[in-house]
Amino acid sequence: MSLQHRREFLRRLGLSAAALPLLGGLTSLGAAEPVASRQRVIFVFSPNGTVPPAFWPEEEGANFKLKPIMKPFEPFKNRILTLKGVNNRVRGDGDGHMRGMSCLLTGIELFPGNIMGGGGAPAGWASGPSVDQVIRNYLQSKPATKTRMGSLEIGVAVGNRADPWTRWSYAGANQPVAPLSSPYELFDKLYGSMKEGENLASVLDGLKDDVAKVAKNVDAHDRSLLDQHTTALRELERGLKESQAATALQVPAVPAPGVPLDNDSIPQITRMQTELLISAFQNDMARVSTFQFTNSVGSARMKWIGIEEGHHSLSHDPDLNTGSTEKLIKINTWFAEQIAYLAKRLQETPEPNGKGNMLDNTTIVWTNELGKGNSHTHEDIPWVLIGGGLGFKTGRALKFTKEPHNRLLLALTHGFGHKLKTFGNPTLSEAGPLKLG
Repeated sequence: MSLQHRREFLRRLGLSAAALPLLGGLTSLGAAEPVASRQRVIFVFSPNGTVPPAFWPEEEGANFKLKPIMKPFEPFKNRILTLKGVNNRVRGDGDGHMRGMSCLLTGIELFPGNIMGGGGAPAGWASGPSVDQVIRNYLQSKPATKTRMGSLEIGVAVGNRADPWTRWSYAGANQPVAPLSSPYELFDKLYGSMKEGENLASVLDGLKDDVAKVAKNVDAHDRSLLDQHTTALRELERGLKESQAATALQVPAVPAPGVPLDNDSIPQITRMQTELLISAFQNDMARVSTFQFTNSVGSARMKWIGIEEGHHSLSHDPDLNTGSTEKLIKINTWFAEQIAYLAKRLQETPEPNGKGNMLDNTTIVWTNELGKGNSHTHEDIPWVLIGGGLGFKTGRALKFTKEPHNRLLLALTHGFGHKLKTFGNPTLSEAGPLKLG
């Protein structure tokens, strides 16, 4: 049923337009697609490369063992694809971090520019769109898959500057898309009724009559789903209020109350952003998202796991510095734990159409701008796929030989039914999509 028809259906019931996002997934109201599954994708970025011996499985195929960094994914081992040997072979302007970040999802060269990179290598923005936005536009072009937002660009502690180190999503050539690093701004974008984190009003208060009316006109399954929606949203609002009150007392100098958007709040912000993403997907507000931890050359100090040094400086230490290597393993394991939690939340959330869970139809793509931090290599870029919905055969560790990552990006578009011939730089994907089925 198209968005226009859904609105008309709800109007005939006498419901307000504000009820549409909340009630859009109820099958009894004819609001959900009765046949096609809701395919979704989440691109997750963490910076500064990985520690290859503690990351990549030794084995190939289905009988593989997870290395220390990957241990958090043990519960999802049969839903995983690891792709070693998929390289970023895009060259041209910019330093390794710039091209690593802004070519990661675009697969195309940066424009010449005056943003100075390391070693005197200037560049501009990417010269083409990123895969998340290409998939978004494809889904938005069809009434059956069009959603309110189309895509969500989410950040955690992304720097306030705008340059090729901080942007990986592009609407088109020279059109970087900024992520939202504030859960308050993201909540406001999704549900409204909030000003700078103050006086958080319940978005459900104005919908009480609508909810009561709908509850009388749906079956038991949808009443349960409606209860889940409203309860989850109220819990989220309550949590935001409590965080606001507590942290405002601890950090009175912060101009706006709420969780401070600083280094030490990264774990709390990560969970808040994760819950907002789950809620948005559950309400079918978007089917594509990026989730960006800091940025290329990210210098988070992960004090909550006992690490005082900045991430980027640690990533430059030589391999013989075993202390730094151990800390880098802890840092990357922490990122894996956050992604495993996202997968867990998707898995424990039923699909709105009542068939399976949301991880069944959602693919998480975890990647990085570098294969290894101290060498700045673009070879063996970390690529981990978790979940389903795109027709890939999971539960495997795959090894390739210097394949351009453009072929993986092309495979992702094909998974959504968007049968492009090439993606990004056409010479890097002329061999077609990677075979992941």
